[in-house]
This record gives sequence, C-alpha cells and structure tokens, in this order.
Amino acid sequence: MSIRNFKRIAVIPGDGIGIEVIHEAVGILQAAISKGEREAEFVEFDWGADRFLRDGTTLPTNAVEIFRRDFDAILFGAVGDPRVPSNRHAADILLGLRAKLDLYVNARPVELFDASLTPLRDRTEKDIRFVIFRENTEGLYAGLGGQFRRGDPEEIAIQEDVNTRRGVERIIRYAFEHARAHKLGRVLMSDKSNALTFGHELWQRVFAEVRREYAEIEARHLYIDTLAAELVRDPSQFRVIVTCNLFGDIASDLAAQLAGGLGIAPSGNIHPGQVSLFEPVHGSAPNIAGKGIANPMGAVLAAAMLCDHIGWRDLGELMRDAVRAAIRAKHTTRDLGGERTTREAGGWMLEYVRSARVET
Repeated sequence: MSIRNFKRIAVIPGDGIGIEVIHEAVGILQAAISKGEREAEFVEFDWGADRFLRDGTTLPTNAVEIFRRDFDAILFGAVGDPRVPSNRHAADILLGLRAKLDLYVNARPVELFDASLTPLRDRTEKDIRFVIFRENTEGLYAGLGGQFRRGDPEEIAIQEDVNTRRGVERIIRYAFEHARAHKLGRVLMSDKSNALTFGHELWQRVFAEVRREYAEIEARHLYIDTLAAELVRDPSQFRVIVTCNLFGDIASDLAAQLAGGLGIAPSGNIHPGQVSLFEPVHGSAPNIAGKGIANPMGAVLAAAMLCDHIGWRDLGELMRDAVRAAIRAKHTTRDLGGERTTREAGGWMLEYVRSARVET
C-alpha cells in the first residue's frame, strides 16, 4: 500500500451530539474508503467534558506534535457541556488546535442540495453554491483584552481586534488561489473599513494589491452589513467570499441557513499541505444529545471535505452524493422535515455508499 493510498485519521468526537454524528460519519467514511485501493487507520481521542471532569485533561501538551508527526487529518465532533460552565475544555481543545496548528483557513462551503430546503422564494440549487473563507487565527478571536473593575457599575471591558499583514494576505491569497484552481471567476472581500479604520484599512490595502495578480478573476468589495443583505436578496451572485474571523463566523451561519440550516453545514480548519481539522458547524447541542434526533449530514460533509484535503476527492464526492440522495429521498432527520433518527439517516447513507460504484 503506497503512502498516497494509506492515511492516518485522528477522531475527536467531543461532547453531546458530536459523539453521535461522528459515529455515523466515521462509518460512512470507512465504507467509502473500502470502495477502492485505499486504507486508513482511525485513532480516537477521548478529549471532551467527561475526560476533563475525570482528570482535568483538555489539550495535552504533546497533542500538536503528535498530530503533525503521525496524522494526515483530524475529524472533530463538537465540544461544550453544561457541566463545565466556563467551557474551558472546549476553548482549550478547539481554539487551541486552530492556533497551535496554525489552521488559518476556515472554509465553509455553502451548497443547496435540494430547493425544498431554502427559505428563499423561487431559488434553486444553482442559485446557492459558494464558499466563505474566514481568517481563523486572528481578529477579535485572538483573545487579547481584559476587564477593569469587574462587577463594578463603572466596569470596563476591552477586546482587541488583531490584524497582521501576514495573516490578512495569506487568507486573501488563499481565496484567490481557490477561485483560480476551481475556475470560479469571482472573489468578494468583506470588511467594515468605514468604521474599523485601522485594522480593516489593512484589509483594503492588501486586497487591492493581491487582486492585481489575478487579472482573470472579478474582484469585488462589500461592507459586511451590505453582504448580509445581499446574501439574502441574491445569493447567486457569489462564488468565493473572504473576510475576517468574526464576520466570517456570522456570515457563514447566515449562509448555511439559506441552504437548509446548520445541521448540514460542514467546515474545514485548514493549513495547506499540513494536517488539518474538519468538523460539522452545529456544536454539541447538549439539549438534544442522546435523543437520536441530531442530523449527521454536517459531519458526513465534513468527512467529505477531509477526503478532498488528503487527495481522495472522488470519495468526497461520493459522500456528498450520499447526502444529496438522502435529502431527495426524504431520509432525513426532523430538522430537514424528515422522520429518521440519527442512526437511521446515517444508515441510509451508509448503504448508499456501500452500493455505489467508484472508479479508482
């Protein structure tokens, strides 16, 4: 078995419904891998609330070294548990991996698999198909700031927005390279430079410089409030959107709702050419954990993105086909109007993958 055809995949189910949906996604991913001359070893890590409450473990000090040395990708469920009110373990694990592995690209593909899922009137699958690239290591999520006179009526809280030339340029360039590689033709950068006159003026300057290197691509700018309005008014105009950490977080959730909701929204936390992390967007949802109603499709689509990243794009397409077929056949959980349990929806997609033919 060649190195190209053998991969090691770390699995972190986490908390809540993350455990349920990752179980389904791993089974479907294993079935896809078995279709061709490829193999993968899955190694599960029990990092989550249970482990944290048992022995205080969040992200072990050697985790980053292990992932970089021994693994090709990470499949992540979700973290967050009401038994840990501070959610310290969640921040340490997910934000820690993003920062320490320098996963500077947060990729959020938005694809409408069936017209029945969008809340927009008279929109079809061809109208909602784009990707949002969110800068993933800087901005307001960098954790710089503090509180003065906490709890006092005169309390002051400061949160600093960090934008570096290196960080801004590499995410903008990634967006243009993606558009070029996939012949998408359009890149839109969104900021709020009319109000954030220092940090986002940097975004303006870098975007103006980088766009000159991609003359064949239509480059455009919208303020974030205008982008939000335009996503609802006419999503068909977008192909690639790139923006900062906070705005990307918000805009991608809005966009996901246009395609059916967070239950079918995947994301990738990526450093090109290095081990990267893939996860569903929906979070741990402790209020529905254990009820068998969580939608596994976001996790399956995250596993499809993982396949794309490690060079197995045909398997990624197979898994996306399974999701599309399940939606059209109404084998979905209740958030998409169906009556299937998490396991039943996952099982249907598993059988679809098992019965499919794959050219290798």
